[in-house]
Amino acid sequence: MAQLIAGVSRTFDEFLLLPNLTRSDCSPATVDLRTPLVRHTTAEAPPIELHSPVTSAVMQAVSTPGLAIALARNGGLSFLHHNQPIADQVSAVRQVKAAETDTDDPAPTTRRDGTGGPDGERFPQRLVDVDGRLRVGAGINTHDYRERVPALLQAGADVLCLDSSDGYSDWQAEALTWVKKNYPEIPTGGGNVVDAEAFSFLAEAGADFVKVGVGGGSICITRDQKGIGRGQASAVWDVAAARDAFRERTGAHVPICSDGGLVHDHHLALALAMGADFVMMGRYFARFDQAAGAKLATHEGFVKEYWGEGSNRARNWQRYGQGGRELVFEEGVDGFVPYAGDLAEGLALTLAKLRSTMVSCGSTTLAEFRSNARLTLVSERSFQEGHATVPLREGTAAL
Repeated sequence: MAQLIAGVSRTFDEFLLLPNLTRSDCSPATVDLRTPLVRHTTAEAPPIELHSPVTSAVMQAVSTPGLAIALARNGGLSFLHHNQPIADQVSAVRQVKAAETDTDDPAPTTRRDGTGGPDGERFPQRLVDVDGRLRVGAGINTHDYRERVPALLQAGADVLCLDSSDGYSDWQAEALTWVKKNYPEIPTGGGNVVDAEAFSFLAEAGADFVKVGVGGGSICITRDQKGIGRGQASAVWDVAAARDAFRERTGAHVPICSDGGLVHDHHLALALAMGADFVMMGRYFARFDQAAGAKLATHEGFVKEYWGEGSNRARNWQRYGQGGRELVFEEGVDGFVPYAGDLAEGLALTLAKLRSTMVSCGSTTLAEFRSNARLTLVSERSFQEGHATVPLREGTAAL
Protein backbone atom coordinates (compact mmCIF):
# COMPACT_ATOMS: atom_id res chain seq x y z
CA MET A 1 0.00 0.00 0.00
CA ALA A 2 1.28 3.47 -0.83
CA GLN A 3 2.84 5.49 1.97
CA LEU A 4 1.32 8.86 2.89
CA ILE A 5 3.92 11.39 4.04
CA ALA A 6 2.72 13.48 6.96
CA GLY A 7 2.29 17.21 6.53
CA VAL A 8 1.19 19.46 3.70
CA SER A 9 3.35 20.15 0.64
CA ARG A 10 3.98 23.89 1.09
CA THR A 11 5.33 26.71 -1.08
CA PHE A 12 7.27 29.85 -0.20
CA ASP A 13 4.16 32.03 -0.58
CA GLU A 14 2.67 30.34 2.48
CA PHE A 15 5.27 31.80 4.84
CA LEU A 16 6.45 35.11 6.23
CA LEU A 17 9.50 35.91 8.33
CA LEU A 18 9.01 37.49 11.74
CA PRO A 19 11.29 40.41 12.62
CA ASN A 20 13.95 39.78 15.25
CA LEU A 21 15.81 42.35 17.32
CA THR A 22 18.01 44.47 15.05
CA ARG A 23 21.22 45.03 16.95
CA SER A 24 23.17 48.26 16.69
CA ASP A 25 25.92 46.44 14.78
CA CYS A 26 23.45 45.04 12.26
CA SER A 27 23.05 47.07 9.06
CA PRO A 28 23.00 46.30 5.32
CA ALA A 29 26.64 47.40 5.14
CA THR A 30 27.69 44.75 7.69
CA VAL A 31 25.81 41.85 6.10
CA ASP A 32 28.11 39.14 4.71
CA LEU A 33 26.52 37.05 1.93
CA ARG A 34 29.35 34.55 1.53
CA THR A 35 28.23 30.91 1.55
CA PRO A 36 29.84 27.53 0.85
CA LEU A 37 29.31 26.07 -2.62
CA VAL A 38 30.79 22.61 -2.04
CA ARG A 39 31.37 19.96 0.62
CA HIS A 40 33.84 20.67 3.40
CA THR A 41 34.53 19.52 6.93
CA THR A 42 33.27 21.66 9.76
CA ALA A 43 36.87 22.31 10.82
CA GLU A 44 37.95 23.64 7.42
CA ALA A 45 37.03 26.48 5.11
CA PRO A 46 35.08 25.43 1.98
CA PRO A 47 37.25 24.93 -1.14
CA ILE A 48 34.89 27.20 -3.09
CA GLU A 49 32.76 29.89 -1.49
CA LEU A 50 30.18 32.04 -3.28
CA HIS A 51 30.28 35.75 -2.52
CA SER A 52 26.58 36.04 -3.43
CA PRO A 53 24.30 33.05 -2.69
CA VAL A 54 23.00 32.72 -6.26
CA THR A 55 23.71 30.46 -9.23
CA SER A 56 22.14 30.38 -12.68
CA ALA A 57 20.31 27.32 -13.97
CA VAL A 58 21.75 24.64 -16.23
CA MET A 59 19.59 25.82 -19.13
CA GLN A 60 20.05 26.82 -22.77
CA ALA A 61 17.86 29.87 -22.25
CA VAL A 62 19.86 31.09 -19.28
CA SER A 63 23.53 30.31 -18.75
CA THR A 64 25.47 31.71 -21.67
CA PRO A 65 29.19 32.56 -21.39
CA GLY A 66 28.21 36.23 -21.23
CA LEU A 67 25.86 35.64 -18.33
CA ALA A 68 28.46 33.47 -16.58
CA ILE A 69 31.00 36.29 -16.83
CA ALA A 70 28.55 38.90 -15.52
CA LEU A 71 27.37 36.70 -12.65
CA ALA A 72 30.90 35.73 -11.53
CA ARG A 73 31.87 39.41 -11.55
CA ASN A 74 29.04 39.93 -9.06
CA GLY A 75 29.91 37.07 -6.75
CA GLY A 76 27.70 34.29 -8.10
CA LEU A 77 28.26 31.34 -10.42
CA SER A 78 26.75 29.98 -13.64
CA PHE A 79 26.44 26.35 -14.71
CA LEU A 80 26.84 26.16 -18.48
CA HIS A 81 24.36 23.69 -19.95
CA HIS A 82 25.26 20.23 -21.29
CA ASN A 83 22.52 19.90 -23.92
CA GLN A 84 25.08 20.56 -26.65
CA PRO A 85 28.11 18.84 -28.16
CA ILE A 86 31.02 18.46 -25.75
CA ALA A 87 33.21 20.69 -27.92
CA ASP A 88 30.67 23.52 -27.73
CA GLN A 89 30.36 23.33 -23.95
CA VAL A 90 34.15 23.22 -23.66
CA SER A 91 34.38 26.34 -25.81
CA ALA A 92 31.87 28.12 -23.57
CA VAL A 93 33.88 27.27 -20.45
CA ARG A 94 37.05 28.55 -22.08
CA GLN A 95 35.36 31.83 -22.99
CA VAL A 96 34.57 32.48 -19.34
CA LYS A 97 37.99 31.44 -18.05
CA ALA A 98 39.73 33.59 -20.66
CA ALA A 99 37.57 36.65 -20.11
CA GLU A 100 39.31 39.76 -18.89
CA THR A 101 37.93 40.98 -15.62
CA ASP A 102 36.64 44.18 -17.19
CA THR A 103 36.68 44.38 -20.98
CA ASP A 104 34.74 47.61 -20.92
CA ASP A 105 37.35 49.49 -18.89
CA PRO A 106 40.20 50.88 -21.03
CA ALA A 107 42.47 51.12 -18.00
CA PRO A 108 44.82 48.13 -17.62
CA THR A 109 44.38 45.62 -14.84
CA THR A 110 47.23 46.10 -12.39
CA ARG A 111 46.42 43.11 -10.21
CA ARG A 112 44.48 39.89 -10.71
CA ASP A 113 43.54 39.08 -7.13
CA GLY A 114 40.51 41.37 -7.07
CA THR A 115 42.19 44.22 -5.20
CA GLY A 116 44.28 47.23 -6.04
CA GLY A 117 43.49 47.47 -9.73
CA PRO A 118 40.67 49.11 -11.70
CA ASP A 119 38.93 45.75 -12.14
CA GLY A 120 38.99 44.92 -8.43
CA GLU A 121 37.54 48.34 -7.61
CA ARG A 122 34.71 47.97 -10.11
CA PHE A 123 33.90 44.32 -9.20
CA PRO A 124 34.91 43.93 -5.54
CA GLN A 125 32.74 40.82 -5.09
CA ARG A 126 33.95 38.93 -8.17
CA LEU A 127 34.39 35.20 -7.84
CA VAL A 128 37.81 34.05 -9.07
CA ASP A 129 40.08 31.02 -8.87
CA VAL A 130 43.63 30.97 -7.48
CA ASP A 131 44.93 32.37 -10.78
CA GLY A 132 42.54 35.31 -10.76
CA ARG A 133 40.28 33.89 -13.49
CA LEU A 134 36.50 34.06 -13.15
CA ARG A 135 34.97 30.86 -11.82
CA VAL A 136 32.42 28.90 -13.87
CA GLY A 137 30.46 25.68 -13.43
CA ALA A 138 29.29 23.14 -15.99
CA GLY A 139 26.35 20.78 -16.12
CA ILE A 140 26.86 17.11 -16.95
CA ASN A 141 24.50 14.19 -17.49
CA THR A 142 24.52 10.49 -16.66
CA HIS A 143 25.02 9.39 -20.29
CA ASP A 144 28.28 10.78 -21.67
CA TYR A 145 30.07 11.91 -18.51
CA ARG A 146 33.07 9.68 -19.16
CA GLU A 147 33.88 11.77 -22.23
CA ARG A 148 32.47 15.12 -21.11
CA VAL A 149 34.07 15.42 -17.66
CA PRO A 150 37.76 15.22 -18.70
CA ALA A 151 37.16 17.69 -21.53
CA LEU A 152 35.48 20.18 -19.19
CA LEU A 153 38.27 19.88 -16.64
CA GLN A 154 40.90 20.50 -19.28
CA ALA A 155 38.99 23.63 -20.30
CA GLY A 156 39.14 24.90 -16.71
CA ALA A 157 35.67 24.23 -15.26
CA ASP A 158 35.72 24.89 -11.50
CA VAL A 159 32.75 22.75 -10.47
CA LEU A 160 30.38 20.25 -12.10
CA CYS A 161 26.71 19.52 -11.53
CA LEU A 162 24.85 16.37 -12.50
CA ASP A 163 21.67 17.74 -14.02
CA SER A 164 18.53 15.63 -13.76
CA SER A 165 14.89 16.30 -13.01
CA ASP A 166 15.07 13.35 -10.58
CA GLY A 167 18.49 12.67 -9.08
CA TYR A 168 17.44 9.87 -6.74
CA SER A 169 18.74 7.12 -9.02
CA ASP A 170 21.40 4.45 -9.34
CA TRP A 171 22.63 6.17 -12.51
CA GLN A 172 23.47 9.35 -10.66
CA ALA A 173 25.20 7.47 -7.86
CA GLU A 174 27.26 5.56 -10.44
CA ALA A 175 28.25 8.80 -12.16
CA LEU A 176 29.27 10.41 -8.86
CA THR A 177 31.31 7.35 -7.92
CA TRP A 178 33.11 7.40 -11.28
CA VAL A 179 33.94 11.10 -11.10
CA LYS A 180 35.18 10.82 -7.52
CA LYS A 181 37.37 7.84 -8.41
CA ASN A 182 38.90 9.32 -11.56
CA TYR A 183 38.85 13.07 -10.85
CA PRO A 184 38.65 13.53 -7.07
CA GLU A 185 39.88 17.11 -7.35
CA ILE A 186 36.74 18.42 -9.12
CA PRO A 187 33.72 19.22 -6.89
CA THR A 188 30.57 17.64 -8.32
CA GLY A 189 27.00 18.28 -7.23
CA GLY A 190 23.96 16.05 -7.61
CA GLY A 191 20.19 16.26 -7.69
CA ASN A 192 17.43 17.09 -7.92
CA VAL A 193 15.77 15.70 -4.78
CA VAL A 194 12.86 16.62 -2.52
CA ASP A 195 13.34 14.64 0.70
CA ALA A 196 15.80 13.50 3.33
CA GLU A 197 16.26 9.96 2.02
CA ALA A 198 17.27 11.17 -1.44
CA PHE A 199 19.68 13.73 0.00
CA SER A 200 21.39 11.10 2.13
CA PHE A 201 21.63 8.78 -0.87
CA LEU A 202 23.52 11.37 -2.94
CA ALA A 203 25.62 12.64 -0.04
CA GLU A 204 26.77 9.09 0.71
CA ALA A 205 27.55 8.63 -3.00
CA GLY A 206 29.93 11.60 -2.81
CA ALA A 207 27.90 14.61 -3.97
CA ASP A 208 29.64 17.87 -3.07
CA PHE A 209 26.32 19.73 -3.02
CA VAL A 210 22.73 18.66 -3.61
CA LYS A 211 20.07 20.50 -5.58
CA VAL A 212 16.56 20.53 -4.14
CA GLY A 213 13.37 20.84 -6.16
CA VAL A 214 11.19 18.81 -8.53
CA GLY A 215 8.52 20.48 -10.63
CA GLY A 216 8.64 23.92 -9.00
CA GLY A 217 10.22 25.91 -11.83
CA SER A 218 8.09 28.46 -13.64
CA ILE A 219 8.85 26.78 -16.96
CA CYS A 220 8.43 23.20 -15.64
CA ILE A 221 5.31 21.02 -16.02
CA THR A 222 6.68 17.79 -14.51
CA ARG A 223 4.06 17.85 -11.75
CA ASP A 224 1.27 18.23 -14.31
CA GLN A 225 2.62 15.55 -16.60
CA LYS A 226 3.86 12.94 -14.15
CA GLY A 227 2.25 13.78 -10.80
CA ILE A 228 5.56 13.86 -8.91
CA GLY A 229 7.25 16.62 -6.94
CA ARG A 230 6.86 18.55 -3.72
CA GLY A 231 6.17 22.11 -2.63
CA GLN A 232 9.54 23.86 -2.62
CA ALA A 233 9.34 25.15 0.94
CA SER A 234 8.61 21.68 2.32
CA ALA A 235 11.37 20.15 0.21
CA VAL A 236 14.02 22.66 1.34
CA TRP A 237 13.00 22.37 4.98
CA ASP A 238 13.17 18.56 4.95
CA VAL A 239 16.47 18.34 3.06
CA ALA A 240 18.08 21.03 5.23
CA ALA A 241 17.32 18.94 8.32
CA ALA A 242 18.90 15.92 6.60
CA ARG A 243 21.99 17.98 5.71
CA ASP A 244 22.38 19.05 9.34
CA ALA A 245 21.98 15.46 10.55
CA PHE A 246 24.57 14.28 8.01
CA ARG A 247 26.98 16.96 9.25
CA GLU A 248 26.50 15.89 12.86
CA ARG A 249 27.04 12.25 11.93
CA THR A 250 30.02 12.62 9.59
CA GLY A 251 31.58 16.03 10.25
CA ALA A 252 31.03 17.00 6.59
CA HIS A 253 28.83 19.87 5.50
CA VAL A 254 27.20 19.15 2.12
CA PRO A 255 25.55 22.41 0.93
CA ILE A 256 22.05 22.33 -0.49
CA CYS A 257 20.79 24.47 -3.36
CA SER A 258 17.14 25.49 -3.65
CA ASP A 259 16.26 25.13 -7.34
CA GLY A 260 12.80 26.31 -8.42
CA GLY A 261 9.80 27.99 -6.84
CA LEU A 262 11.43 31.42 -6.62
CA VAL A 263 8.96 33.91 -8.10
CA HIS A 264 9.50 37.06 -6.03
CA ASP A 265 12.62 38.62 -4.54
CA HIS A 266 11.56 37.78 -0.99
CA HIS A 267 11.39 34.08 -1.90
CA LEU A 268 15.20 34.14 -2.02
CA ALA A 269 15.28 35.20 1.63
CA LEU A 270 12.74 32.53 2.58
CA ALA A 271 14.71 29.77 0.84
CA LEU A 272 17.89 30.78 2.66
CA ALA A 273 16.10 31.14 6.00
CA MET A 274 14.61 27.66 5.61
CA GLY A 275 18.07 26.17 5.23
CA ALA A 276 19.36 26.52 1.66
CA ASP A 277 23.05 27.39 1.41
CA PHE A 278 22.42 29.00 -1.99
CA VAL A 279 19.79 29.07 -4.72
CA MET A 280 19.65 28.33 -8.43
CA MET A 281 17.41 30.45 -10.65
CA GLY A 282 16.31 30.19 -14.27
CA ARG A 283 13.46 32.61 -14.94
CA TYR A 284 15.17 35.30 -12.89
CA PHE A 285 18.31 35.31 -15.04
CA ALA A 286 16.49 34.68 -18.33
CA ARG A 287 15.16 38.25 -18.12
CA PHE A 288 18.55 39.91 -18.47
CA ASP A 289 20.51 41.10 -21.51
CA GLN A 290 23.16 38.43 -21.00
CA ALA A 291 20.73 35.48 -21.27
CA ALA A 292 20.27 33.58 -24.53
CA GLY A 293 16.66 34.41 -25.36
CA ALA A 294 15.84 36.99 -28.00
CA LYS A 295 14.53 40.37 -26.83
CA LEU A 296 11.14 41.09 -28.40
CA ALA A 297 8.82 44.11 -28.37
CA THR A 298 5.16 43.69 -27.38
CA HIS A 299 2.38 46.20 -26.81
CA GLU A 300 3.02 45.85 -23.06
CA GLY A 301 6.79 46.31 -23.29
CA PHE A 302 9.85 44.21 -24.03
CA VAL A 303 10.09 40.51 -23.22
CA LYS A 304 12.77 37.84 -23.48
CA GLU A 305 12.30 34.32 -24.81
CA TYR A 306 12.44 31.60 -22.17
CA TRP A 307 12.07 27.85 -22.62
CA GLY A 308 12.42 24.83 -20.40
CA GLU A 309 14.90 22.01 -20.88
CA GLY A 310 11.96 19.62 -21.04
CA SER A 311 10.26 21.55 -23.85
CA ASN A 312 10.17 20.46 -27.47
CA ARG A 313 12.42 23.42 -28.26
CA ALA A 314 15.23 22.17 -25.99
CA ARG A 315 14.51 18.43 -26.15
CA ASN A 316 16.99 17.72 -23.37
CA TRP A 317 16.26 13.98 -23.17
CA GLN A 318 19.39 13.44 -21.05
CA ARG A 319 17.73 15.27 -18.16
CA TYR A 320 14.47 13.31 -18.06
CA GLY A 321 14.03 9.59 -17.44
CA GLN A 322 11.54 8.87 -20.20
CA GLY A 323 13.48 6.03 -21.84
CA GLY A 324 15.45 6.14 -25.08
CA ARG A 325 17.25 9.08 -26.64
CA GLU A 326 14.35 11.44 -27.18
CA LEU A 327 11.54 13.16 -25.27
CA VAL A 328 8.31 11.20 -25.44
CA PHE A 329 6.35 14.06 -23.90
CA GLU A 330 7.14 17.59 -22.75
CA GLU A 331 8.08 18.38 -19.14
CA GLY A 332 8.71 22.04 -19.87
CA VAL A 333 7.14 24.83 -21.89
CA ASP A 334 8.26 27.61 -24.23
CA GLY A 335 7.31 31.19 -23.37
CA PHE A 336 8.42 34.70 -22.46
CA VAL A 337 9.54 36.65 -19.38
CA PRO A 338 9.51 40.43 -18.83
CA TYR A 339 12.76 42.03 -19.96
CA ALA A 340 14.83 43.36 -17.03
CA GLY A 341 17.93 44.96 -18.56
CA ASP A 342 21.46 44.35 -17.30
CA LEU A 343 22.21 41.55 -14.84
CA ALA A 344 24.43 43.62 -12.55
CA GLU A 345 21.74 46.22 -11.90
CA GLY A 346 18.97 43.69 -11.35
CA LEU A 347 21.00 41.45 -9.07
CA ALA A 348 22.22 44.41 -7.02
CA LEU A 349 18.60 45.34 -6.27
CA THR A 350 17.68 41.76 -5.33
CA LEU A 351 20.65 41.42 -2.99
CA ALA A 352 19.89 44.82 -1.42
CA LYS A 353 16.44 43.47 -0.51
CA LEU A 354 18.02 40.31 0.93
CA ARG A 355 20.41 42.33 3.10
CA SER A 356 17.54 44.46 4.35
CA THR A 357 15.49 41.38 5.23
CA MET A 358 18.41 39.86 7.10
CA VAL A 359 18.88 43.07 9.08
CA SER A 360 15.20 43.03 10.09
CA CYS A 361 15.74 39.45 11.24
CA GLY A 362 18.79 40.47 13.29
CA SER A 363 21.35 38.62 11.18
CA THR A 364 24.60 39.65 9.51
CA THR A 365 25.60 36.25 8.08
CA LEU A 366 23.65 33.57 6.26
CA ALA A 367 24.54 31.01 8.92
CA GLU A 368 23.11 33.31 11.58
CA PHE A 369 20.05 33.93 9.41
CA ARG A 370 19.35 30.19 9.10
CA SER A 371 19.87 29.68 12.81
CA ASN A 372 17.78 32.60 14.09
CA ALA A 373 15.01 33.00 11.50
CA ARG A 374 11.45 32.69 12.73
CA LEU A 375 8.69 31.88 10.26
CA THR A 376 4.92 31.95 10.36
CA LEU A 377 2.31 30.39 8.10
CA VAL A 378 -0.05 32.84 6.41
CA SER A 379 -3.71 32.41 5.60
CA GLU A 380 -5.15 33.46 2.24
CA ARG A 381 -6.63 36.57 3.90
CA SER A 382 -3.28 37.37 5.49
CA PHE A 383 -1.58 36.93 2.13
CA GLN A 384 -3.98 39.42 0.51
CA GLU A 385 -3.50 41.86 3.38
CA GLY A 386 0.19 42.04 2.54
CA HIS A 387 -0.40 43.40 -0.96
CA ALA A 388 -1.10 46.95 -2.09
CA THR A 389 -4.83 47.77 -2.25
CA VAL A 390 -4.58 51.01 -4.20
CA PRO A 391 -4.20 51.16 -7.99
CA LEU A 392 -0.56 50.96 -9.04
CA ARG A 393 0.90 52.96 -11.90
CA GLU A 394 3.06 50.22 -13.39
CA GLY A 395 2.06 47.03 -11.62
CA THR A 396 4.18 44.97 -9.26
CA ALA A 397 7.53 43.48 -10.05
CA ALA A 398 8.33 39.78 -9.97
CA LEU A 399 11.52 37.89 -10.65
